[in-house]
Amino acid sequence: MTLTALVMPAKAGIQLGILKLRQRRILASIDRFPWTVLAWRIEPEAHICQSNEPAAGRRRSLTTGTAIQFKRTAFYALHKAAGARMVEFAGWEMPVEYSGIIAEHLAVRTAAGLFDVSHMGEIEILDDCVLHRFGESHYFLCVNAANTEKDFAWIVSHNHFDAEVRDVSDRYSQLALQGPRAASILGRVADPDPNGLGTYWFTRARCMGVEGILARTGYTGEDGFEFYFTPEESERLWNGLLDAGKGEGLVPAGLGARNTLRLEAGYALYGHELDEETTLLEANLGWISKLEKGEFLGREALLAEKRGGLRKKLVGFEMLDRAIARANYAVWAAGIEVGRVTSGSPAPFLKKNIGLAYVPPEHARPGRELEIEIRGRRWRARQVPLPFYKRTL
Repeated sequence: MTLTALVMPAKAGIQLGILKLRQRRILASIDRFPWTVLAWRIEPEAHICQSNEPAAGRRRSLTTGTAIQFKRTAFYALHKAAGARMVEFAGWEMPVEYSGIIAEHLAVRTAAGLFDVSHMGEIEILDDCVLHRFGESHYFLCVNAANTEKDFAWIVSHNHFDAEVRDVSDRYSQLALQGPRAASILGRVADPDPNGLGTYWFTRARCMGVEGILARTGYTGEDGFEFYFTPEESERLWNGLLDAGKGEGLVPAGLGARNTLRLEAGYALYGHELDEETTLLEANLGWISKLEKGEFLGREALLAEKRGGLRKKLVGFEMLDRAIARANYAVWAAGIEVGRVTSGSPAPFLKKNIGLAYVPPEHARPGRELEIEIRGRRWRARQVPLPFYKRTL
């Protein structure tokens, strides 16, 4: 059993302050329930810390008594006012759900959801490289929230071209408007018309009169947009967008729905499918790297991997038995342990229990059955093509 607990000061009116609770005997029977019973559960590693009064974002460890300061986005008060359940994520206090993960997930699939993703890091690079390009020598990079400091330090340490590199994360709030009605909603309040923006392209734009950077990007598998702007305008934009989309079913959505949505879409998450020991070819991301375009860091290693073969390959699977796979569960094939689950969850829209796992290439084949070891017992699963879900245009 691993137990880490963080609590608010007594005067804050603590409701729930237990983080990272794992107990095999407690959870042994839970993972055998059908998906509809467990759809509210997030990954076992989810950090839950909900309170009546925020007390400046501090939590206190039961084991050490040390106060821990979590960062907050400019939307924190709005999340609390909306009744969001807050969790710690990558050092930030973020909303995991408002009306419920299933409801928010389905809203994004059928209408639209509004996400606060201001915890993501933004780095500006002024030199000749290929990123979001503002000009001939000015580039913009959005990075994983958990890796902002590490990525910035890596870029600085490899800056052999006298480029100016700045961590500008504090200059931006970031909202993600996602779903099939996102373009229609945003079209009422944005200039220029976002419908003319291509996927993965960005432009400088105004949203309700607020200047910012508008990109047709997202992490849900749906059409959508992300808007970067000054934090001082956060309340105005949050409330304004929700009002603009009220008639089309727009709802605020949290990290819980964002995780189940990205899993249905087969998107990788750092710390699960991606880490420093995994190559982009193993993670099915070879399409983002053009090996024929000349030298870059890691090119020779990727070419050698293509010549010599992969060590492992990311595959998708759906459970055949009524069980739920979770990260780090063992994967078996033909009577031997062959890999580990990286992500697993109920899929609210597909109404299946799905997951991602790394297995040796010789065991990676759609249609092939696997077994997932859950609490000492193996449960049947079948490999399926990725993504699990693909939107229709």
